Amino acid sequence: MTTAAPIKTFVPPARNQRRTLADLLAPLEKIAANSPNLVANHDAKFEVNGERYAMPRYLFVGPRGGDTPIRIGIFAGIHGDEPEGVHAIVQFIQLLEARPELATGYYLSFYPVCNPTGFEDGTRHARGGKDLNREFWKNSREPEVQLLQAELQSRSFQGIISLHTDDTSDGFYGFVSGATLTKNLIKPALAAAEKFLPRNDQPVIDGFAARHGVIFDGYEGILSAPPKVRPRPFEIILETPATPPEYLKELAFVAALQTILLEYNKFIAYAPNL
Repeated sequence: MTTAAPIKTFVPPARNQRRTLADLLAPLEKIAANSPNLVANHDAKFEVNGERYAMPRYLFVGPRGGDTPIRIGIFAGIHGDEPEGVHAIVQFIQLLEARPELATGYYLSFYPVCNPTGFEDGTRHARGGKDLNREFWKNSREPEVQLLQAELQSRSFQGIISLHTDDTSDGFYGFVSGATLTKNLIKPALAAAEKFLPRNDQPVIDGFAARHGVIFDGYEGILSAPPKVRPRPFEIILETPATPPEYLKELAFVAALQTILLEYNKFIAYAPNL
């Protein structure tokens, strides 16, 4: 399996010092300015306490691989104190730019910072005081949730992947829901991540029954496909433990993401023969 370019270790901001979105996104903005594959779109704006923010969005268009591109949404940073997934998306896009064939047949929509104010402040909740990942499809008034719901409704994703960090877990694991094939994607993804981090093999993880690092239940109000959408996309939440070195967590995420794309492409190629 191909390993991503060298990863810079994330350094938390000093106390009372905000992280800056501009610094985080600078590598992606540089790529988008010159790449035939990556498009940046930050037109989705919202306001918090008089400050204007944009919801960072990027579309990576892979080489043509079939009649209809596969639309996948990849989300991170909905909890602002979980930067590992945010930085993993930056690393993954850099890998795809270097090797676009890894995205053959895909339209990949990336949302690296779903909670910009929480990311700046280093807090789980948004600056409005809410845990955004309990607000979806509940008529929430949170502007970040409204913007993301609009994306989830309009993009008609065939797959949704979210990246999270669990400070109570000693190993990598995942939640699955949606399409019946989802469990066939999570298993190789966890195996790929396991090359860098141990898997959480406990029978109960985060309060839910688990089997070999896979949970089939979940919380209400999390970022997910619209409740009434049919057919259901595959939905995977990847969770890394908090304690390992940052570069290992990012490598585990990148390996899992790359594996999911590879395995889903195999399924699409095989499906006509079923």
